[in-house]
Amino acid sequence: MSKRNTQQRRHNIVALVNQQGELSVDRLAREFATSEVTIRKDLAALESAGLLLRRYGGAVPLPTELVSDDPAHKVSPFKQAIGQAAASQIRDHQRIVIDSGRTTAALIGQLGSKRGLVVMTNSLDSAEALRSLEPEPTLLMTGGTWDPHSESFQGQVAEQVLRSYDFDQLFIGADGIDVARGTTTFNELLGLSRVMAEVSREVNVMVEADKIGRRIPNLELPWDRVTRLITDDRVDDSVVKQIESHGVQVICAVVQH
Repeated sequence: MSKRNTQQRRHNIVALVNQQGELSVDRLAREFATSEVTIRKDLAALESAGLLLRRYGGAVPLPTELVSDDPAHKVSPFKQAIGQAAASQIRDHQRIVIDSGRTTAALIGQLGSKRGLVVMTNSLDSAEALRSLEPEPTLLMTGGTWDPHSESFQGQVAEQVLRSYDFDQLFIGADGIDVARGTTTFNELLGLSRVMAEVSREVNVMVEADKIGRRIPNLELPWDRVTRLITDDRVDDSVVKQIESHGVQVICAVVQH
């Protein structure tokens, strides 16, 4: 089924649930002449987007008090643009790693047109979003020890699992960019990020431009481990040239304001 048809069906599901109240998966499957598996994926994606709430066996409209324009629940236009630019680097049938984080998560919604992907992640939220894609990629989880700070799995078990595979591309965020040295982070758990880079042929760092130049003590990935930096069009040309001097490709996504 085409991406356009999927989007149209999901739009119609939201309209129907808002109009009629609670509806079962079975009723929605009959209404839209599709399988219950597909409807469950639709509901997972719509709940993740904050458009309805899943209930056992179906879905209900969002309570009125939850329907707001709270920007904390929206993906910024900068993250959206970066996510689209990152997705353009992915080809069908590639094996990729998506690290935890809100900027890397913006990539997932852009993967619906890709075929035959194998995706590893250490994030439960990302895993749930990946399960809602159609077609659904082959999903791999790192396992490991849950770290509440980064809301992701970390540790030696996760590193061992990653080393059992090889990947075409890694998509990873950063707390800051040191123009001279590389990516930086507040998190002292650096091991998994470095293993992700180690097992990937290409390393894509996804950050909003306002993180470039932030001084943070922990160096995560030096520039010689990074293939490209994907950021937004607020970054200065002089900074782009400095980063490119380290052999890193810089993509500045155009933001639709």
